[in-house]
Amino acid sequence: QVQLVESGGGLVQAGGSLRLSCAASGYIFGIGLMGWYRQAPGKQRELVASITGGGSTNYADSVKGRFTIARDNAKRTVHLQMNSLKPEDTAVFYCNYRAGARDYWGKGTLVTVSS
Repeated sequence: QVQLVESGGGLVQAGGSLRLSCAASGYIFGIGLMGWYRQAPGKQRELVASITGGGSTNYADSVKGRFTIARDNAKRTVHLQMNSLKPEDTAVFYCNYRAGARDYWGKGTLVTVSS
C-alpha cells in the first residue's frame, strides 16, 4: 500500500525559508514521478515541482529560482526546499506519486507565509 507522509510545513515570514519532506513507503521508490502540488484557499490544486526517477526536474514558473526539489532514494524521501517565500505561496502542499495513470497523494502540510 502506497503511503506518502508530508512534514515541514508551518508559519514563516515573507522572505524566509522552509523545507518540506515527503516520506514514501509501499512501492519501489526509485521508479516513477514524484511531485509537490499546492492548493491555496479558493484555488485549484497546482503543480509546484516534480522529479523523475532519473532526477530530471520541472518547476512551475512562479517558483523557479526559489524552490528546489530533490529526492533521496536511499531514504525514500522527496524534499522541497523553499526560499524567498512570498505570501502568495501560502497553501496546503501535497506530495504526489504518479505510477502510470494512477496518482497517490499525501494528506498535505500547511505552509503559511506572513507579510
